[in-house]
Amino acid sequence: ARKQRAAAAGAIESVVAAMQAHLQEAGMQEMGCWALANMCFGTDAAGLARKQRAAAAGAIESVVAAMQAHLQEAGMQEMGCWALANMCFGTDAAGLARKQRAA
Repeated sequence: ARKQRAAAAGAIESVVAAMQAHLQEAGMQEMGCWALANMCFGTDAAGLARKQRAAAAGAIESVVAAMQAHLQEAGMQEMGCWALANMCFGTDAAGLARKQRAA
């Protein structure tokens, strides 16, 4: 319920915007990945919709950019992997498309 309320309030888009605006801030990127990973967790219809919303907002590209910008930050890499894993989970057509975007 909290994940859904956060998404409905625009949290996914806000996190992506913050990540894009502060790419060189490793701590900001790590927390952004953490937030996205949490909001995109879930395999029910609402969870899958949040994954799609994140992809549409540019979250996959933002996480990849953060990982590339902070290669030496282990915590950042861990959170980035977690965010990508949660966003790309799914075997339906949308899930496969998200995986392709991340590749």
